Amino acid sequence: MSFTVEQECPQCGAPVELDETDHLLQCPYCEVNSFLFSDDYFRFILPHNAPGREIIYAPYLRFKGSVFSCGRQAVRHRVVDITHLGVPFKRFPVSLGLRPQAMKMQFVKVDTKGSFLRCFLKTSDLLARAEKHSSASDSGQVFHRAYIGEALNLIYLPLYIEKSALFDAITNRPVAKLPKESDILSPITDKHPQWKLTFMATLCPRCGWNLTGEKDSVVLTCGNCETAWEAKRGKFVQVDLAVVAGDRPDASYLPFWKIAVQTKGLEINSYADFIRTTNQPKAIQKAWEKVEMYFWCPAFKIRPKLFLYLSRQMTVSQKVLNTSGRFPKRYLYPVTLPLSEAIQGMKVTLAGSAVNKRKIMPLLPDISFSIKSSALVYVPFTETAHEMVQEHMNVSINKKSLEFGRYL
Repeated sequence: MSFTVEQECPQCGAPVELDETDHLLQCPYCEVNSFLFSDDYFRFILPHNAPGREIIYAPYLRFKGSVFSCGRQAVRHRVVDITHLGVPFKRFPVSLGLRPQAMKMQFVKVDTKGSFLRCFLKTSDLLARAEKHSSASDSGQVFHRAYIGEALNLIYLPLYIEKSALFDAITNRPVAKLPKESDILSPITDKHPQWKLTFMATLCPRCGWNLTGEKDSVVLTCGNCETAWEAKRGKFVQVDLAVVAGDRPDASYLPFWKIAVQTKGLEINSYADFIRTTNQPKAIQKAWEKVEMYFWCPAFKIRPKLFLYLSRQMTVSQKVLNTSGRFPKRYLYPVTLPLSEAIQGMKVTLAGSAVNKRKIMPLLPDISFSIKSSALVYVPFTETAHEMVQEHMNVSINKKSLEFGRYL
């Protein structure tokens, strides 16, 4: 479940409500769009009901995403949503419960009053907890795990101290007693943290036109100069873009990452090598020996089962598509999965594509990929009553599944 965040428009100051995973702030009052960017985590605070108190914010690290586990016989997957206390104190509440869903959070700002406890819980430790959740149905050895489409955020619970007791600043009820003669919180407290949330103007760096996207888009497009842009280190960086020519004028376009790789630990230097390695029931053509190997991956969030299906089907099909299509003027499905996440999914795609999984799975720990090139490719789909169909790649997607993926 997503959380609601309250934020003021940086242009006119009007209140705007966002979902936790939103990146594009679209002000309904001044109609100015701003792209939200942070160097590491998005940091949120729960509003308190203790005016006049010196607030202490306790950190909770949250992971939400798809976990893939490659065992000896199959690739298992599930969606995991876990939040855990980020400081090593047993006196603190271990979980936030339903508060983030029930309350509207706010971004931590430079001028947010209060003290912030440093987060000691590492991302790797939280992911280890996520593995325990995902391993309930796993049996035997797991050779590789991947975390795809994840959202990592810090949520701060407001507290205050009164008469050697720690109080919840939301309910104003005591949650723990503190030692009277020692201050255990000061050594791990930041009085004035310099975390910065950047609001980027959504103007095309090439031509100055307005970049477009949806609230959860991680890549914005320019319809004027037909380019795509991703936020990195506080500025927009151009993404290589290609459009597959559509046979129908009413086609809908879905985005996919197409990644050319150099494989180490396994001999996959061409598409023919991939077909041999995964033991596909295909007669290898001589021309395939010179066809460069590409991994395909959805550039949008979707259920892990469908993510694996789409990645496997399009990578195995590897059709030579005509990418000389014009930039579509129709609605483009938003890019909600960044390239970095797609790269993490390549081993999962390889494992899921292998017919003889007992042979491939033990090799996964020693396999690595070097990225030679990547591109965002918009592929045309024909819309039916219930599905989106791509005939050339033998792929179909239930429309309800696409809608559900927006909430992952």
